[in-house]
Amino acid sequence: MKNPIKGLHKEFENRIKLGIMSVLMVNDTLDFNEIKEVLEVTDGNLASHAAALEKKNMIRITKKFIGKKPNTSYAATDHGRQSFTEHLAALEALLKNNP
Repeated sequence: MKNPIKGLHKEFENRIKLGIMSVLMVNDTLDFNEIKEVLEVTDGNLASHAAALEKKNMIRITKKFIGKKPNTSYAATDHGRQSFTEHLAALEALLKNNP
C-alpha cells in the first residue's frame, strides 16, 4: 500500500464506532445490552453511533420482540467487514512505516 492513509475509513475514527465494529468482527451477532456492557457506553451513545454505522451499510440492526420484551441485535455486513479489514490494514501499514 503506497499511501496507507487512503485505506483509513472515516466511519471508524470514533472510538465507539471502532469498538462496535471490533466486537462485531469476532461475533456473528450481539444484542444491544451485550455491546453496551462490553464498551461501557450509555444507551444513547450506542444507539446513535450504531445508527450512523447502519446508515453507511457497515452494520445491520434487527429489532424484534422476545416474548414481550424488545430485542435489538447487531451484525456486521459484508461491506462493513471488508471496510474494517481495510481500515486495520492501513493502520498496520502506518505503524510499520513510521518508527
